[in-house]
Amino acid sequence: MMTYPRLCSSRLHLLSTRLMSTASTRTVQDVHASAADKPSNVLATSLAFEDPSAFRVKNLRELFRALAVFRFCSFPTLVNNCDKLMSVTRSILGKCIFSSLMRTTVYAQFVAGEDEKEISESMEKMSMLGLRPMLAVPIEEDLGESTGEKRYNENMDAMLECVRMSHSNSWSKNPMMQLKVTALLSPELCVKLTKVISKQTYDLDLLVQAMDGKDVKFPGLEESEAAHLHCSLQRLNSIAESSVNKVRVLVDAEYTYMNPALCLVTMAMMKKFNKDGAWIWYTYQCYLKETRAHLMESIRQSQEEGFCLGVKLVRGAYMDKERKLAGKECRPDPVQNCWEDTNDNYNSLLEVMLRLVAKDPERYRIIVATHNEDSVRRAAKWVEDMGIDKARGSVCFGQLLGMCDHVSLTLAKEGYAVYKSVPYGSVDDTLPYLVRRAQENQTVLKGIRKERDLLKQELHRRLGFRA
Repeated sequence: MMTYPRLCSSRLHLLSTRLMSTASTRTVQDVHASAADKPSNVLATSLAFEDPSAFRVKNLRELFRALAVFRFCSFPTLVNNCDKLMSVTRSILGKCIFSSLMRTTVYAQFVAGEDEKEISESMEKMSMLGLRPMLAVPIEEDLGESTGEKRYNENMDAMLECVRMSHSNSWSKNPMMQLKVTALLSPELCVKLTKVISKQTYDLDLLVQAMDGKDVKFPGLEESEAAHLHCSLQRLNSIAESSVNKVRVLVDAEYTYMNPALCLVTMAMMKKFNKDGAWIWYTYQCYLKETRAHLMESIRQSQEEGFCLGVKLVRGAYMDKERKLAGKECRPDPVQNCWEDTNDNYNSLLEVMLRLVAKDPERYRIIVATHNEDSVRRAAKWVEDMGIDKARGSVCFGQLLGMCDHVSLTLAKEGYAVYKSVPYGSVDDTLPYLVRRAQENQTVLKGIRKERDLLKQELHRRLGFRA
């Protein structure tokens, strides 16, 4: 099994213990017990997320659209086969009618727009509600989809435009953007690099030198692979240079067979660009058993190398594929044994990061990227208990555009920094991206029943009032 370079067990235990005991010796189980014993203290009344009035900002058309789209998403069979259904629908209706249908339904629910004018209109409305943008260029690749240097350079140009758009508009307040390394570096090389670094260590300075344009040799790679890695690091360097001190770049984690390589290049970017603040962030997937060791290693590395650490903490979305792949390759399952283990892992690492932020809010930052209401409440309560300034933005929250608005809007109303992940582009460009996200995030989709109920309550109130 390919894993991240690990700390020895005693060192990991020492670092974990030191972090968790800074202000408290409570374990995650103790926190759960405390919440059960004193729910009124742990779960703030203002964050019950039970108030349908959060949706009063939506017009009738938006309410009906959200209910229809969420209803469709509640059927796993439809979600699993939506690419085939859309293909059949497109062939029957024709491209123009199909695009118009998508624009008024799924696209309008989850996508900000196609051009800068449409995106700005969506973002200005979002800004008026106290929400912040985290633009996402819908470009990525998996194994067998590599497109060549010309295409990767075009992807880089698209991301540079995303940086410009995120920074230059009136709705851009402390903007963030998402970046998938596999839009700039071939998945095949990510897999090869993952295998190489499992056997020999790559010093971060080696990658930083390549970013600076120096001619370096990458151990374990063939000449053509080294040339592609060098070009890819130059692309990442261009994006980081254009974004530093302007836009925080959140690098997505993907599959375990390539994550160590993604983490390696992201840490190198952090070492170069995060000297005075966290401008490059990495994503930590709590559904994986190794994530605790991985985050602890990143914390240690940031401390030893002297750079700031930005963390996007997620539960994760690839568990079904990861389990199937592990079974096929006859290796241990990398996924947590159950949903409760994932929750415990998430809440435990959330507390680790919040204690670091409380000590040094400039050196450490975290986005609590989850739709899970319990974790959101815990984070808000810990922010309060640890005396973290919620207006500063060192701790922020993140949800997907078009979903979990009852959580996002309530948090924003309470003064927290809240970001919405915002894909943009044409219908043809964004639909494959949306299909992948829907199929990967079925656990989230199954949890939208409460949001549907709140939408219905607001719709009934609206129609009753009109009557």
